[in-house]
Amino acid sequence: MSGNFYTYIALALYFGLMLLIGYLAFLKTSDHEGYMLAGRGLPPWVAALSAGASDMSGWLIMGLPGAIYTTGLIEGWIAVGLFIGAYLNWRLVAPRLRAYTEVSKNSITLPSFFENRLRDNTRLLRSVSSIIILVFFTLYCSSGMVAGGKFFESAFGGDYMTGLLLVTAVTLAYTLFGGFLGASLTDVVQGLMMVVALIVVPAVAIFAVGGMGETASLVTTVGAGNLSLIGSGKMTAGAAALVIVSGLAWGLGYFGQPHIVVRFMALRTPQEAASARRIGASWQFLSLGGAVCSGLIGIAYFSKFGNAPADAETVVLLLSQVLLHPLIAGFVLAAVLAAIMSTLSSQLLVCSSALVEDMFLATRKTAPSQRTLMLLGRAGVLAVAIIAAVLAANPSDTILGLVAFAWAGFGASFGPLVLLSLYWRKLTNIGALAGMVAGSVMVFVWKQLGTGVYELLPAFIVSMVVMVLVSLVTYRRNEEIEREFEQTCKAVA
Repeated sequence: MSGNFYTYIALALYFGLMLLIGYLAFLKTSDHEGYMLAGRGLPPWVAALSAGASDMSGWLIMGLPGAIYTTGLIEGWIAVGLFIGAYLNWRLVAPRLRAYTEVSKNSITLPSFFENRLRDNTRLLRSVSSIIILVFFTLYCSSGMVAGGKFFESAFGGDYMTGLLLVTAVTLAYTLFGGFLGASLTDVVQGLMMVVALIVVPAVAIFAVGGMGETASLVTTVGAGNLSLIGSGKMTAGAAALVIVSGLAWGLGYFGQPHIVVRFMALRTPQEAASARRIGASWQFLSLGGAVCSGLIGIAYFSKFGNAPADAETVVLLLSQVLLHPLIAGFVLAAVLAAIMSTLSSQLLVCSSALVEDMFLATRKTAPSQRTLMLLGRAGVLAVAIIAAVLAANPSDTILGLVAFAWAGFGASFGPLVLLSLYWRKLTNIGALAGMVAGSVMVFVWKQLGTGVYELLPAFIVSMVVMVLVSLVTYRRNEEIEREFEQTCKAVA
């Protein structure tokens, strides 16, 4: 039997399992809150693995190893920044956000939480934050679809558009019907597949090359600075500092990612965030470490045996195809799809919630029936998917490039707002709106300047400073806000 036969078997099993989970989740979803937030009933291990899988996307198995393969270990600072950021997100944001969103009128989306928390009667805060979600998540969804197209080109020599459409169609199927519960449960399976693939592939590759010593020797032979965290001798100290600071700055983005923090809101209790944090940190360490090792070991393997990948972002795919039995390689390829689809499904749901919960319902005095709301939610998922697919048809950037820009947009717009809304009593709706807009605009402006510093860092700082200064000028004590703040503090004590 040909290798492709086994690969098709593995992919068929994976697709079938995803659709089955989506169907089972569909049977358990009966209302709008259940569709969007699983009734706040996620156990810690589901929330942790779901947050990790929906966070990482295709860039974990394609984008990050590709960056390491191209530039060396200095790109590993991205992984360091992400690990620290994810840990702090679970510690600082998760328990408090879970408690506060329930205390503040049972908010089930970030925009509705911002509005309720700050008593914004103008609806501007909710509307603008929804628009930001739709803009950046459409780009983010597009990156996942680009990864799906590249995957099919590399794995099967197939057509880019065919791969894009197939990945999008299957993800849509279980997301449309299974909702948040379906996305979360499929994330658990996908997260486990991703971490196993990122352990197996580099381990087998090291053995094939001849051990750790031979691998390290080959990596440094190809480039003297490949194993250096400060870059090669050809890189100036200033350039290396920019790469390191920009890599670490990725961690700031975690506080403002709607598709991640919504998992915190879905926990059963605020106290369960502690055990979820430990599970999530372990998964993060193994998966990020495996991705970095895969990129480095790819340098050694292809320098020794040749046939280097034409596209650096497919290094893990190519290693799995040449080193593993076709059936096992098929499951590794399925893990790549898992990374892509887990994030895509989460992003589509957040976009749908922004459309239905934060734009449609916010303008109506009476809410439609639960059935109508679920139908509208599914229509929103479909609409965003179509727009993202159109953008992905002719990609103008790498997977990592697309993800980096969207990550910065959310991190700068929502990160300071989430932190200040949870920990600072004097934040005002006007301050929040001003800082949010300033952060998102700065992401676009800084990107165009081309300074070499990741746009998230300056934009995050600008957003935070603007929020604080404007809030200090516009602050007026509100007893309801004070009472909710105190109630939240007691809930997480």
